[in-house]
Amino acid sequence: MAGGPAGSGGGVGGTVPARNKFAGVVIASFAAFGGILFGYDTGTISGIKEMNVWLRTFGDYDENADPQYYLKSSTESLVVSILSAGTFFGALLGAPVADYVGRKWGTVMSCLVFAFGVALQTGSTSLPLYIVGRVFAGLGVGLVSCLVPMYQSECAPKWIRGAVVSGYQWTITIGLLLAAIVNNATKDRTDHSSWRIPTAIQFVWAFVLAAGMAILPESPRWLVKKGKDEAASAAMGRLLGYPKGAPEIQIEIDDIRTALEEERALGESSYLDCFKTGHKKILLRTMTGISIQMWQQLTGINFIFYYGTTFFKNSGISNPFIITVITNVVNVVMTIPGIYLIEKAGRRSLLLWGAVIMTVCEYLVAIIGVTISVEDSSGQKALIALVCIYIAAFAATWGPIAWVITGEIFPLQIRAKAMSLSVASNWLWNWAIGYATPYLVNKEPGSAGLEAKVFFIWGTCCLCCIVFTLIFVPETKGLSLEQVDLLYENTVPYRAAAYRRHLLEDDVHAANEIRAHDKNTAKMEHHEDVEKAST
Repeated sequence: MAGGPAGSGGGVGGTVPARNKFAGVVIASFAAFGGILFGYDTGTISGIKEMNVWLRTFGDYDENADPQYYLKSSTESLVVSILSAGTFFGALLGAPVADYVGRKWGTVMSCLVFAFGVALQTGSTSLPLYIVGRVFAGLGVGLVSCLVPMYQSECAPKWIRGAVVSGYQWTITIGLLLAAIVNNATKDRTDHSSWRIPTAIQFVWAFVLAAGMAILPESPRWLVKKGKDEAASAAMGRLLGYPKGAPEIQIEIDDIRTALEEERALGESSYLDCFKTGHKKILLRTMTGISIQMWQQLTGINFIFYYGTTFFKNSGISNPFIITVITNVVNVVMTIPGIYLIEKAGRRSLLLWGAVIMTVCEYLVAIIGVTISVEDSSGQKALIALVCIYIAAFAATWGPIAWVITGEIFPLQIRAKAMSLSVASNWLWNWAIGYATPYLVNKEPGSAGLEAKVFFIWGTCCLCCIVFTLIFVPETKGLSLEQVDLLYENTVPYRAAAYRRHLLEDDVHAANEIRAHDKNTAKMEHHEDVEKAST
């Protein structure tokens, strides 16, 4: 039960085993489709801003320049980063939307906002309208990025919760890959369809997610919080595969209610409550969530996906669109072992190894970039290989795990607000990197002209990721959401291993008691049946 060391509520199937092990997995996994909205939009703008027709429509013109249509650093940073400005505010709005509308219908509403932004971009012929469209699309993506991991964390079985939430990051990588493929297929068109086709395809992703979420159950935790116990029981039944009224469902609902009542005893939550000190270590958890999303962005990964086509082009590579497709294939493929390993190797160790590999690769990319000429084919190959290894390390570690951590470490009473702050941090730094990068790497007057030397910055940030993980990230593999609460209450992250083992041992003991009780009950029922038959 929640509230004690043996508590194993949280996720679904926390106390009782699921009758259908994969019902909750399939339901929670579908929500991960929301990642495609962000991934695809991020990937399309990287290629679209290099297309000739788009540059003639929205770019800057200089008859003495070669080419005559181009993007100044200020225009490029605005076009790329404005989506993240919208997502920042969307993530902040995610908390009230999640609390008042719900995780399910909030996601449907987010898709409508996103589709409106896509419509403005597709139909625009002026840069201001295109920018407004990207703001609305970003607002929808920001809402989805907060609501989807929250829905998954609350609906997925605890034994595979980390892998299911990691699926959100995987769909982001799939969206990036799809965008690279579509951009490569349309880039040579000589009319507006070259950029409008990649943009309009986003309507499909929004429709699929909205239609699917409309028929999925709402989060049982949110329904309990709203006092809708009958609806919560029905939703839990769908997730666990039990019929309506089954006692196993009531046990799970009671666990959630117990944890919620304990938190409600402390009073109604506000954003200020996310920064409280005390035995629950709320401030530590909030700052951990905000910081891990910040460090995920400062690994420099979105430099590759926002500006990768431009970077490879400036490095002398003849077909940067193809190289962008290759890097996205690496991103998609290497997220799969990450999803598998997250429940095998654990969150903390993967974060550490990922940061180490990324640090080495990024320093090497920077060194090679400043020591070779753009015509050196062997240097170009080494650059591409190191970038691919770096992307592989990110995809298998920091990419999915940052979302898993932010979905796991907060208590229910403040989860929506704390997650919205964490996700807002992701988008704030996403915006900052998208806005600052042209000024850092371009060679025009007023820009720093770092080019490949910018990887010295990303490599140093990855070095900081190692220190951050060692001090602030506990291992939460195999724990229910309520057990994560207990872990924070009774220990500190860098010394949490022993207490986690204690919680898992209690889980085994509790499961053995339940099995013994079920066996004794079955024997008694058998004896009663025999006695009835003999009489």
